[in-house]
Amino acid sequence: MYPPIQNNQVSLLIKLGHYSALFLGMADRATCYSYLISQAEEEKRIAVEEKKEEDELKRIVREVAEAQDDSIFVCLFFSFPYDKS
Repeated sequence: MYPPIQNNQVSLLIKLGHYSALFLGMADRATCYSYLISQAEEEKRIAVEEKKEEDELKRIVREVAEAQDDSIFVCLFFSFPYDKS
């Protein structure tokens, strides 16, 4: 087993490479994270828009169905002969 290396025995070039790689890795992860956050926000915005459109279509279908029901009752009411006496 080798004894642990003292900090002052490590080459400055190796230290520089180590900390440079550490910094570049952190910068890469930060870039990736910001990209993923923007993608998630975009997906959430699209989902909200789709939900609004779906709700609007459901409302329109419900209103049309109610209007058709009302018109059927009106037609049935006026289509039957009634006695005026």
